[in-house]
Amino acid sequence: MVDVHHRYAMVHGRRLFYREAGPPNAPTLVLLHGYPTSSFMFRHLIPDLARDYRVIAPDHLGFGLSDAPPVEEFDYTFDALAGLTAALLEHLRVTHYTMYVQDYGAPIGWRLALRDPGAVTAIISQNGNGYEAGFVPEFWEPIWAYHREQNPETEKVVRQAFTPEAIRWQYLTGVPDETLVSPDTWHHDYALISRPGNDRVQLALFRDYASNIPLYGRLHEYFRAHRPPLLAVWGKDDPVFGPEGARAFAQDLPDAQVHLLEGGHFLLESALDKVIRLMRAFLDR
Repeated sequence: MVDVHHRYAMVHGRRLFYREAGPPNAPTLVLLHGYPTSSFMFRHLIPDLARDYRVIAPDHLGFGLSDAPPVEEFDYTFDALAGLTAALLEHLRVTHYTMYVQDYGAPIGWRLALRDPGAVTAIISQNGNGYEAGFVPEFWEPIWAYHREQNPETEKVVRQAFTPEAIRWQYLTGVPDETLVSPDTWHHDYALISRPGNDRVQLALFRDYASNIPLYGRLHEYFRAHRPPLLAVWGKDDPVFGPEGARAFAQDLPDAQVHLLEGGHFLLESALDKVIRLMRAFLDR
């Protein structure tokens, strides 16, 4: 049985929670979660990978068990979250790593790679976009509208994402057998993003998400220049990031491995064994 450690670190005056497992001298795998979850989404993946890798899975500030200072005390942007993640990795003396990115974890991971290209040895993207292709319009148009203009009407629409019904929808949509997904997932996430003041944290990140798209040009240049090995393993019926987002990686990384699996946004909940097999084959290379 693999021991998974649940730790905290002070980074730039903020207390960040992270899960860590595996041999300290093994190659490092950094797992970066998305919205509205936390490192909790990797709870089943970590023990398997930790047999051969040092695995580190942080909770972003404002998520999970990490600090969630109010928006008056911290400017929540993807640049800021990436800066905290970089500082955490430096604190843990991580100099080279493979990253697994999902949803919000992708724009955080892209910033890490652009900040220090030589540190990233490989990339696994699980429903984490790096191209304009793949954004499902029905999900994203309200967020783009809120970015363009913040008013009571646009805010009311995006606030629907904070409801237990919306989070449940995010977990179950596209999953062939919904009974494989534990209700613990959406109840856990809903409880944590419902902490007092956290709604304003999430609104700030919704507004800032549009800042990721202008970054894509630099990301694609990085792909072409550094050619990181990349595995895209994707729930093909994800209602947030469609399969074209996975296929797009091959535009700049012709050797990218792209696998579309039966499932939705949170593929680890319903297709864990398939994802692990693909990851191990990729990492063993």
